Amino acid sequence: MNIQVVNFEEKFAMISELHSYKVIAQMNDCHFKLVRMKREFIWHSHPETDEVFMIIDGSMQIDLRDRTLTLKQGEMVVIPKGIEHKPSSREECKILLIEPAGTINTGNAGGNLTDVELEWI
Repeated sequence: MNIQVVNFEEKFAMISELHSYKVIAQMNDCHFKLVRMKREFIWHSHPETDEVFMIIDGSMQIDLRDRTLTLKQGEMVVIPKGIEHKPSSREECKILLIEPAGTINTGNAGGNLTDVELEWI
């Protein structure tokens, strides 16, 4: 078994492009993914799973149908399965996502923003 410490700063330095999800660890059936985000995403939900957004650097908003959540560095939120949400960030935001392996970023919405080519770094 190869047990290693993961340094977020080092891993983010390996990600040059925005909106490209990179897997950095796995615990049981869950992937820990990093993404550098600067865009308005699409409305979507994940009918089969909850999703964790943890802000490593920067800030972002997550629109829900009844309100908007604002998250900043050092904060996180769990979006329950089946809840429609739309993440966005005006400035670059570094995010750690925790979700079951195989979870599609666009959930039930699909479309050209779907990222299925996940690279391990």
